[in-house]
Amino acid sequence: MTAQPPLPMAPIAVSHLGAAVSLLENEEGGKVFIHGELAYVWGPGDVVTRRFAVVSLLELKAAVAEEIAAVFNVGVMTLYRWRKQLARQGVTGLTLGQRGPKGPSRLSESLIAEIVVLRESGMSLQAVGDAVGVSEFSVRRALTMVKERSTARAETVTATVPAPEKTVSAPALVQPELWQEETTTLPVLPAPADRGTERAAARAGQLVCAAPVFAPAGKVPLVGLFLALPALERTGLLECATTVFGALPDGFYGLETILQDAVLRALLGESRAEGATRINPTDLGRVLGLDRAPEVKTIRRKTSLLAESGTAEEFLTALAKHHLNPNTSTGDAEDGGLLAVLYVDGHVRAYQGSKKIAKVHSTRLKFPTPATEETWVSDSHGAPVFVVMAEPGTALTKELRTLLPTLRNIIGDDRRVLVGFDRGGWSPALFAHMEAAGFDVLTWRKGKTGDIPEDQFTEATHPDEHDETRTWLAADTILDLPLATTAATGEVFRMRQISRIVPARAGATRQIHILTTNHQMGAGEVIHRMGSRWRQENYFRYARMHFDLDSHDTYGSTDDNPERSVPNPAKREAYKHVLTARAHYHHVLAETDAAMLALRTPAHGAGDITVTNAMHNALNAPLFTAEATLDAAEAAHRAIPARLPLGDLNPGQQVLDTQVKLITHGIRMAAYNTMMTLAREIRTNTGYARAADEAHTLIRSVLSASGDIDTTTDGYLTIRLNPLPTARATKAISELCEHLTTTQTRYPGTELILRYTIKNKKPTNKN
Repeated sequence: MTAQPPLPMAPIAVSHLGAAVSLLENEEGGKVFIHGELAYVWGPGDVVTRRFAVVSLLELKAAVAEEIAAVFNVGVMTLYRWRKQLARQGVTGLTLGQRGPKGPSRLSESLIAEIVVLRESGMSLQAVGDAVGVSEFSVRRALTMVKERSTARAETVTATVPAPEKTVSAPALVQPELWQEETTTLPVLPAPADRGTERAAARAGQLVCAAPVFAPAGKVPLVGLFLALPALERTGLLECATTVFGALPDGFYGLETILQDAVLRALLGESRAEGATRINPTDLGRVLGLDRAPEVKTIRRKTSLLAESGTAEEFLTALAKHHLNPNTSTGDAEDGGLLAVLYVDGHVRAYQGSKKIAKVHSTRLKFPTPATEETWVSDSHGAPVFVVMAEPGTALTKELRTLLPTLRNIIGDDRRVLVGFDRGGWSPALFAHMEAAGFDVLTWRKGKTGDIPEDQFTEATHPDEHDETRTWLAADTILDLPLATTAATGEVFRMRQISRIVPARAGATRQIHILTTNHQMGAGEVIHRMGSRWRQENYFRYARMHFDLDSHDTYGSTDDNPERSVPNPAKREAYKHVLTARAHYHHVLAETDAAMLALRTPAHGAGDITVTNAMHNALNAPLFTAEATLDAAEAAHRAIPARLPLGDLNPGQQVLDTQVKLITHGIRMAAYNTMMTLAREIRTNTGYARAADEAHTLIRSVLSASGDIDTTTDGYLTIRLNPLPTARATKAISELCEHLTTTQTRYPGTELILRYTIKNKKPTNKN
């Protein structure tokens, strides 16, 4: 009967259920219309008729059970239970039955009074229960009832006392940061706002993107993710993406939603697109202001659309400029010097798929493996700033030369920048090039060197970012490095060397040396800056554990450039033969010299010995053979070209797609910097005693916490978090909420100002 077209006879203010049914329900009762004709009516409080109408609609197959349950605000299992009760007992089975115990409670007033007296005498809870004949739980409940009655009486007495009159002049402008938490009762997990109309418009190509819409809701999962929004705004991710990419093609999910969803998933430990299957889309959708978050297919499609623009490098450059620009309010500008310290290091991302990818030696895995090489740039705190994809087999020295113009563009001015890197970038010629380009070098000295006399070591100090003074024994000297390209002319490059004495094995000591072209920085600061380079390694490890740094975010690949010049492995093998022949030649030469000496030195009393040409040739025959073998090996080595086109050596080699990976790297960088910012706020703006050790753990736990979303105050989005398991953690997050509220952060895509509190904290005018 529901297949025929509906008649437009139902009232206007109704909720539609399927194609044929309409529901009108208010304080006067409810009415159900089928094809515009009135079918069921019930008055206020008539629960039985309402339930009968619900079950009847299910029997008529007017809509699926989930839609009926959603319209009538009941659970699906409740709907099926009502149908079973109607089938078994008729309409009487739909009546309201008494819940809880069917008999009278044993806790009478006299028994409760007796329990109070026995408890006040010092008896334990179990002893009191045994004495009056009830369980320990009943004793606890009786004492709780007495306590609640006393509290209620005290509140009643307080309410009857009139408050003293107080004259308050209304301010000309109400400060938004001075607010009091409202005690509004919020509906517990109501159904998300219906976005069906917008989704239909998106499918028809008539919607640019769906805007965030929030409704009051209590006990919402993942509400803790709202805490990340002020820190996410500081990263500039959404702003830079809008500048570079513009916008995604018209659809339900816009650019800001896709990027914000990706960062929030990363903070929950599911940075890959497949991680969306392990997060309830409805729960994450409430945080995004939507009915549900995007799922795997949508995430991959939208990311691919961004990659097709080919501007991933420009996107990362914009992020780096935002991060390092000290003139912006969101930049990490703790002090001007810190913004001019960068660390550069290579990272090998191993590949386990079936594509033909070039092999690279992985220092972490200790063997060559198919992999992609990346060059990362971090700031003085070890936070990632920029990343580029390196050509397979490219040394860090070449990558640094290529990277310098990009770094100068990111810095945006002519100030000198201190660039620190490991021994992989050792090259005196590179040091001279960086010095001429306006960059200061900071690296470890490579190779065997003589020790500095111990009398040149003095105490060097430097305060770290926590104002703790560090002390080292250091020697500050000047070193001349010969330039390899001009070794014949004797040209050298002068650098500053800071030496330290460090423990070695078996209780011994050894010296390590730091080289830099900066002659103004103190020796203690040079040591501190060089040691801080390991923070970049900490990012690699942390991101592998929590942000899937080495994951394959795309399985796309392209053919490698067949004309690219690569080292010829045959040249290396030929050189091994040269080394073997050379070693054999020197061994035979030593044996020949010893034999010739013995021949020319007769035994005592043997008289004169004549050495003939035949004897001489016989002794030197092995040497002549070894020399001929060496000459042949060297000639063969010279004949082999040092480099060949890739297509001749390894045809069909591929490279993994870089655009998608660079975009996901930018998202992970924003997630990491968001996490670091929140952890730093815990250490600096809360009294958490173990913040130095547990800040990151505390932040990860609170990001998945539940709470309330309150939109009852115009212009504000109030987030109330549930208390954490421990009192000290709850207090720390409460202090963090107070600090984040003062930032006056607006939720992306709306005009709503975010306010944060925690439920068991009494709000004050400082909130």
